[in-house]
Amino acid sequence: MSKTLLSRIKPLHKPKPTSSSSSSPSLFRPSIKLLQDTIRILETHDQWDQSLETHFSESRVLVSDIAHHVLDRIHDVELGLKFFDWASKRPYGCSLDGSAYSSLLKLLARFKIFSEIELVLKSMKLEELKPTREALSALIHAYADSGSVGKALEFYNMVGEMHNCVPGVFACNSLLSVLVNHRRTEIACRVYDEMLENSCVDDYSTCIMVGSLCKEGKVQEGWKLIEDRWGEGCVPNVVFYNTLIDGYCKRGDVESANGLFKELKLKGFLPTLETYGAMINGFCKGGKFEAIDRLLVEMKERGLNVSVQVYNTIIDAQYKHGCAVEVVETIRRMIESGCEPDIITYNTLINGSCREGKVKEADKFLEEARKRGLMPSKFSYTPLIHAYCRQGEYFRASDLLIKMMEGGHEPDLVSYGALIHGLIVAGEVDVALTIRDKMMERGVLPDAGIYNVLMSGLCKKGRLPAAKLLLAEMLDQNVQPDAFVYTTLVDGFIRNGEIEEAKKLFEFAIEKDIDPGVVGYNAMIKGFCKFGMMKDALSCILRMRKGSHAPDVFTYTTLIDGYVKQHDLDGALKMFGLMVKKRCKPNVVTYTSLINGFCSKGDFDRAEKTFREMQSCGLEPNVVTYSIFIGSFCKACKLAKAASFFELMLLSKCIPNDVIFHYLVNGFANTALSAVPKESIRVQENKKSMFLDFFGKMASDGWVQITAAYNSIIICLCQHGMVKTALQLHNKMISKGFLLDSVSFAALLHGICLEGRSNEWNDIISCNLNENELQTAANYLHKLNQYLPQGRASEASHIIQALIEDYKSNDSQEEIPKPR
Repeated sequence: MSKTLLSRIKPLHKPKPTSSSSSSPSLFRPSIKLLQDTIRILETHDQWDQSLETHFSESRVLVSDIAHHVLDRIHDVELGLKFFDWASKRPYGCSLDGSAYSSLLKLLARFKIFSEIELVLKSMKLEELKPTREALSALIHAYADSGSVGKALEFYNMVGEMHNCVPGVFACNSLLSVLVNHRRTEIACRVYDEMLENSCVDDYSTCIMVGSLCKEGKVQEGWKLIEDRWGEGCVPNVVFYNTLIDGYCKRGDVESANGLFKELKLKGFLPTLETYGAMINGFCKGGKFEAIDRLLVEMKERGLNVSVQVYNTIIDAQYKHGCAVEVVETIRRMIESGCEPDIITYNTLINGSCREGKVKEADKFLEEARKRGLMPSKFSYTPLIHAYCRQGEYFRASDLLIKMMEGGHEPDLVSYGALIHGLIVAGEVDVALTIRDKMMERGVLPDAGIYNVLMSGLCKKGRLPAAKLLLAEMLDQNVQPDAFVYTTLVDGFIRNGEIEEAKKLFEFAIEKDIDPGVVGYNAMIKGFCKFGMMKDALSCILRMRKGSHAPDVFTYTTLIDGYVKQHDLDGALKMFGLMVKKRCKPNVVTYTSLINGFCSKGDFDRAEKTFREMQSCGLEPNVVTYSIFIGSFCKACKLAKAASFFELMLLSKCIPNDVIFHYLVNGFANTALSAVPKESIRVQENKKSMFLDFFGKMASDGWVQITAAYNSIIICLCQHGMVKTALQLHNKMISKGFLLDSVSFAALLHGICLEGRSNEWNDIISCNLNENELQTAANYLHKLNQYLPQGRASEASHIIQALIEDYKSNDSQEEIPKPR
């Protein structure tokens, strides 16, 4: 209705009409025929206004008496508006009343013509006419259905003010739904209570409220609400059970959900597809695939078809719970049941395979999706792009991005972001910057996240000036830096040794009302500690607390490490005590920092005590922890202790690094042989130190100490199943001029055979030993076999014996004189 049209129906400031309907409404009953004729004329006559003029001039009934009945029966909003305009222009004595206006409101509400509704309501206010309860109810439903919470609430309150009641249950339910969807639970509860007071509640009303409580995780309260309403207009049905079961499953309480599922069946209700879907989703989260299989069989027996969405959920869960093998069976079952995989199925398979590092398998799934006629989406390509970048195959990742574009899928921030992030992880910063340029050429502007990744890559490469230029570009593009960007740059300045610049940038971010967050504060604290500015680091913690951020394990550990590096062990211990007092659980790095402090002071007893305390807390020492002990013991000429911790490390399946090898080799090579322990110490229970045992034997056999140290390391690695690491060390020895001798050959062969690869030993190591060297290898192998469980012998012994026999056989062949 236009404003011009509205002006025609404004009040004429004349006395109220005194038609037969207004004076004695009970005497007037419009005939059905009159209504039918009026509507027929409206719908079929081009000149309906003239026809109605004639029609009503021959009748004793006024248009105003019948208008609302006509409007209630019209199904064309445009026609209804035209009729209302015509009726409102009737001569004096025929003004339309509140019923006609209300019927027009209901018609407009049905078609959601909100601009016209507002004009009609203004007109009614001027006429001092009240909308009926039914009209207001229709408006509530229309506005609620369109998501206009405020307007729907306004009309709800209007019903109470004008009619001293609540709207109809249909309207109230619409209002409850929109309030719940907008998480305005408190108001929804008030509306529901008022509905209860006015006996205007049905099963759907209660179900909406139960659903709302379940969304908030208050499933028990939802169940109580049903119990309170049981038998009072609330009849239990499967929908209630579905809502509660879904609520329990989403909260992770599958046991309670399963209890309700069983109760539902005991009460004679048949579970629906929604019921099974919720239960399967719940079991998927817990990885209970046997229970899922039982439900699938039950569904099949009941003739219910499992949807592709349910299968997709199961496949995704199998990947997440490390059951990739079962995926093949699920796909087979899916196809056998006539449920064809969709592109989401393949996206799930691609994503799952990429997460497990099976990129070739993911590529096959992408190809298979194409063969099935499915169109790969950006969600098909993005995981593969990221996975190829992680493997360093960024050209393959770039090719996929091109294929994605050729398929009509314009890469978005997520796709470009995956490629750029992968390139940065692979260390290809310049290629990542080129992709950023191409991205911008195609009209996709980087966000703060992509700029942050690029800056981080540049800072780690020591290219701080280039990172600064990116910040300037970012500001030119009107992309506001967030806390992560500032933190990255602060860290970059610190890496570059520019602590004052880092400090200025940190202060600038805070002045811009950007909260650095715990990560930002930690970066600055790390910088202060790195430069020995412990007072500044402590001030930063105070400021952090004022900003409502609690220091975390990284904060405390950084400070402890800072004090240790400043040789202030007392300060480190005080900080450790404060950390424990604040109930912040120390981690391996925290304990390792303290161990480093004690070892630096030469207090090995307290270092070992801290080591044991760490283990009692369920924390496994890492390679840094062991390297500190081994390095410190070697420097202090406590070689037995160094060897002990080395073997303890191997027993814990912690792979040593080059730093540890360097400490051991230097320690044993540069110490006088007389200082090396003659007797082997115990490493663990009845296990004697293999390192000292073999080093001692080789030293007494006349081997050079540095060679004896290297070979003892290789022997220990192979004995503990770390053949790959032993081979890497052996290759480094060769590069330094060491040859494969009889002991290293025996040790490597022994390790290869223990791995069950005796048939391929010749492809892994070569043997150029003479007969005497082979015999030496056999002797050392005999000693190695003593460390195996009783009754077990290595296949390496048979191989070496066969090599010796071959050598003898070849020698004897050469000694036979040739015939003349």
